[in-house]
Amino acid sequence: MSTEKIYYTTPGMSEDDARTLVELLQGRLHAMNDLHLTLKHVHWNVVGPHFIAVHEMIDPHVEEVRGYADDLAERIATLGGSPKGTPGSIVSERQWDEYSLRRDVTQAHLGALDVVYHGVLTSHRAAIEGAGDLDPVTEDMLIGQVDKLELFHWFVRAHLENAGGHLSTEGATSETEAASQAGNA
Repeated sequence: MSTEKIYYTTPGMSEDDARTLVELLQGRLHAMNDLHLTLKHVHWNVVGPHFIAVHEMIDPHVEEVRGYADDLAERIATLGGSPKGTPGSIVSERQWDEYSLRRDVTQAHLGALDVVYHGVLTSHRAAIEGAGDLDPVTEDMLIGQVDKLELFHWFVRAHLENAGGHLSTEGATSETEAASQAGNA
């Protein structure tokens, strides 16, 4: 648990609960800041026959995810915490590896994004569970974000799916493995 001093929080919430939520939300803030930068990186680095479709599909989601980061930061502040949005804090506190693909075909990037979204959604769902008993407002915000993140994950996966419903990334456990499988499908 964080030892950050909370001088006030929202009425009806204990400082301990607020501190727990701030820590939980800070992890999600790092994830959303990292995700929108990763998506923009993919937007700039996709190549190949489906370039324009993927290039244009990604940009609206970049803006959406930036909005999630803002919502998370403002919730942290509302709870009495101090949101950290600096690049150094993201890198030093994140629980995942740096996105490693550079210029590559759309299928490879989409395969890697499948794994990225799997991680983001799994950790967002864990945050929903963690917030559930402490604060329905925070829980509701996270649920709304998962709804849209899952939708975009489906958009990504639709490019990786065959007519039988199988994903080209099936069984991949890393972004590079998924990129390789999708790029060779």
